[in-house]
Amino acid sequence: MARSRSRSRKWNELSPGARRVVVVGGSVEAVLKVVALADLARRPAAQVRGPKWRWALAIVVVNAFGAVPLAYFRWGRRQGT
Repeated sequence: MARSRSRSRKWNELSPGARRVVVVGGSVEAVLKVVALADLARRPAAQVRGPKWRWALAIVVVNAFGAVPLAYFRWGRRQGT
C-alpha cells in the first residue's frame, strides 16, 4: 500500500503566477499589519476592546492572511465620541 505524501514546493518549483500570488499576498498582509500596529499605537487604551498588548501580540504573531489585522479594525476598536 503506497502512501501519498504532500511535500512543500521550493520557490524555484513554483510557476510565475504562483510566485506572484505569494508575493502579493505577503505584501498585503505586511501592509495590513503595519497599518493595524500604527493605529493601535496611536489609539488611547480606552478606545481599544481588550488589552493593547494582546492585540499587538496577535497582530504580529498570527499569520493568517491578514485576518487578525482585519479583526482588529472590525472588532478591536471602539468608536470615538
